[in-house]
Formats: sequence, C-alpha cells, structure tokens
Amino acid sequence: MQRAIVLRAGLVAAVASLYGVAAHAQAEIGADVGLFSSYVWRGLSLTNKPVMQPAIWASIPAGSAAITLGLWSSIDLGKYDDPNDDFSESGGTSSFNLAEYDPYGEVAFTVGKATLTGGVTAYVYPNDAGFTKELNTVELYAKAGLDVLLSPFVNIYYDVDKVKGAYFEAGITHSFGASEKVSIDLGATAGFNAGQGIDPDDVSFNFADDGFTHLDLSAGVPFSAGTFSITPVVHLIIPGDDATKALSPSNLDADAKVWGGVSIGWSKALGATEPEPTSQP
Repeated sequence: MQRAIVLRAGLVAAVASLYGVAAHAQAEIGADVGLFSSYVWRGLSLTNKPVMQPAIWASIPAGSAAITLGLWSSIDLGKYDDPNDDFSESGGTSSFNLAEYDPYGEVAFTVGKATLTGGVTAYVYPNDAGFTKELNTVELYAKAGLDVLLSPFVNIYYDVDKVKGAYFEAGITHSFGASEKVSIDLGATAGFNAGQGIDPDDVSFNFADDGFTHLDLSAGVPFSAGTFSITPVVHLIIPGDDATKALSPSNLDADAKVWGGVSIGWSKALGATEPEPTSQP
C-alpha cells in the first residue's frame, strides 16, 4: 500500500514566510487553500480527481532562527468510487471527505547564503476506507537551500514509523519578474527513493524500487491581490518508478502526468511595527 506525505503549496508558503520571520525577528501567522486537479505527491497519484488542500501555520522567532508550527490537510471534493477510473485517498465513500491531515513543526536558520531547515511531520488518515489509520506515520526531514543563481536545494525525508525508509529531492528554481506584482516561477525537482520500495516482509511502501522516482517540472504565476497571494501553477511529471507511472486504475503505465490548480494564501506579521518617519521642520 501507499501513504501520503506533505509536499504542497501550503507548506512552501509557510517555509517562505518563515524565512522572512527569521530575517525580521517578527512572529507571523498565515493560512492558505489550494484547489487542484488531483493530489500528486512525489510523483504518486493519491487522488486523481479534484481536491481542496487548506492549511494554517504560525511562525515565531527564536534567536537567529524561526520556529513554525502548522497543519495541512487534503479533502476529496467528490465521491470518487469508480473502480476503473478513480484513485481516492479517502476511499470514495462520500463527497467533500477529509482524507488526510498533517500536523508539523520545523525550525529554520541561515548560515551565509544557505538556509537550513529541520522538522517533523505526522500523517493522519481519519477514514475507514482508502488510506486508514493503519497507515498513520511520522517523518523527519532536513532541507538545505542556497541563495545563489537558480536557488538549488536538497531535501532529505526519513520515515521513522511505518515505511522506515528515506526519500531524497534535489532541484532548482528561477523567477522572472513579469511586472511589479507578477512573476513567473519555474522549477525542476528530481526524486530518489532509498528503502521505501516494496518489501515482501512489510506491506507498507511508497515506491516500487529504489532509485530515481520522477522528475517534476513546474511553472507558476504568483501575484498579489490586496492582502492575498494567488498562485496558479501547472506540473508536468515524468515518472521513473512503476508506482509513479500509475495515473488511474486502468492506466498504470503512463509516460507523463499533468496536474495543476491555484493556491490562495494570506499572512500577517504580529507585534509592533516601526513608526512612520516624520518630516523635519
């Protein structure tokens, strides 16, 4: 069986704002919601129909670092119960079904041009069908990103509960300014599995084999509207593992997948702000 772990716009938004908190030594809260054509995690199609993914988070400064606590979730919008066409994380038992919620905590700090992050996520599946509580698990992770050309990053995740294996990501991103409020963000992420494949002695797994899992090419157009940030995004997945090739129950050998949607985020800095400068007489 498979299980889901967070890799979504909500967490990305939380981490991005967290870095701002670390720089400005100011607490911050935020919320976001994503509407996507499907729920694809690390190349795996967990729900292959539309989902809603709300999240909340809070970040506080701690010396030169920042600590973030958050909760992310995924909701199957429809009753996806067609055995030939539907993957449904919630089991296809009803519409607007909470399929997963993930509380997490992390700490981030900068060293020169590098931003280092360490954290833990719990994955909770509340349904009696599809992904159930038997798949609940915990993952530790570490991330490193460089503030240089193409913003390269490396992330390491290790499941310490059910799957007990590692997953690695490496990628680059680049942003082009289209206007004062709009940019075009391009990204490429490659995934690699080490120990989360099929084991005849353990039914818990994420991928079929060790090694390259997928390549994720993405393009987003973030812009602001008042106090909200809005990001339409599209992803092209190039599978490299038998598990990531599954697009639906009737198509288990797809050469590529395309999914996308839009996320809407809001954040607010807490605490006193600096007074406006006054003109001298």
